[in-house]
Amino acid sequence: MSLLQASSKIAILGAGLMGRLLSLALAQRGHSIDLYDAHGPQGDGAAARVAAAMLAPLAESAITEPGVVRMGQHALKRWPELIGQLNQHVFLQQNGTLILWHRQDQGDAARFFGLLEKNRRINPSLPAMEEKTGAALQECEPALQGRFNQAVYLPGEGQLDNRQLLAALVEKLTALGVNQHWNSPRELSDFRPSETGQPDFVFDCRGLGARTQWKDLRGIRGEVVRIHAPEVTLARPTRLIHPRYPIYIAPKEDHLFVIGATEIESDDMSPASVRSTLELLSAAYTVHPGFAEGRIVEIATQCRPTLPDNLPAVRLMAPRTMEVNGLYRHGFMISPAMLDVVLELVDHNDSPLARQFDVAIHRA
Repeated sequence: MSLLQASSKIAILGAGLMGRLLSLALAQRGHSIDLYDAHGPQGDGAAARVAAAMLAPLAESAITEPGVVRMGQHALKRWPELIGQLNQHVFLQQNGTLILWHRQDQGDAARFFGLLEKNRRINPSLPAMEEKTGAALQECEPALQGRFNQAVYLPGEGQLDNRQLLAALVEKLTALGVNQHWNSPRELSDFRPSETGQPDFVFDCRGLGARTQWKDLRGIRGEVVRIHAPEVTLARPTRLIHPRYPIYIAPKEDHLFVIGATEIESDDMSPASVRSTLELLSAAYTVHPGFAEGRIVEIATQCRPTLPDNLPAVRLMAPRTMEVNGLYRHGFMISPAMLDVVLELVDHNDSPLARQFDVAIHRA
C-alpha cells in the first residue's frame, strides 16, 4: 500500500544531498514539494558540501559493513542515471581508485589489502584488485613518474563533483516548480500532516539538524583541503596508506584537488587545526611534489551525521512522517541506495532493498 496519494503535498526538511535527491524524485512523480533548509542553496550547512564525493565500495570495504559496500555498488550504477536527469554539467568519473604506500609502510599496506580480499570473499561481486608495478604502474598513472614502486588499482570505482551536483539539483528543482525555503529552519513539531492547511506527508532529511528529534545522532568531524595545482595531473582518486595520516586525493576538473583524511569523534565545527592541515598537505606532497606550488582554495570542516552503529536508518515513528538519517562518511556512496529504499517504502510500505542493504527500518 502506497504511503502517498497522487499529487500529494509534501514537506521535506533538510536540503542536503538526501533532501535534494528525494525532492527531485517526488517532484518528478507529480507531487507538490516544499523544501526547507536552515541555510542557503549553496549547501553551506550540509556535510555534502565538504566532501570528496568518492564512490569507492571496494576501498571502503576495509572499514565498513557489507551492506554499505552493497549500497556503494548500487550507487555506481545509479549515479549516471540520476545525473543524466539534470540540466547542468556534473563531473562524474568511474576510472577506478589507485592505492599507494611508501616502502616503510609495506606492513600496513599488506594488512589493508588483506581486509579488502577478505571482504571480496564475503561479497564476490566486488571486482578483483590489480597489482601495478614498473611499466604497468607508469601506464596507469603517468603523473607519479616513478616515485612509487608498486600500487594496487581498484577497477570500476568513481567520484563526482559534489558542489556541481548540489547546484545542478537546485536548478532542476527550480525548473520542476519545487518551493525552496532557504534560511528557513523547521522542526517536525512545526507540522501536523494531513490536517487542513498542512502537508499530506513530511520527510526529515536534516542530518545533524534532526538531533532534537533523533537523540542517538552524533557528529563525526572531517577536515578537507581544496587545492588548485596546475602542475599535478592525476587520472583518478588516489589513496595513500600511512600509519599516522592516511589520505585521499580526489582530482576534480581543471586541476582542482580535494584532499582529506581526518575523522574525529566531535561535533566541533570550528576551523581546521594546524596539525591536521600540515599532515594532509605533507602527505599530499609525498604523493606529488607539484602540490608544493599549488594554491589553497579552501580549508573546510564539517560534521557528518552518524548513528551508534555507523549505519544509515529510516524511521516511521509518527503518522505520515518519515525520517532518513545516519549516512555518516558515506553520503555520496550510499545516497542513491537510500533514495531507492525510501521510494520503495513510499510505494509499498516495505523495502526489499532495505533488507539487501541491511538498512534498519524503525517503526512505532
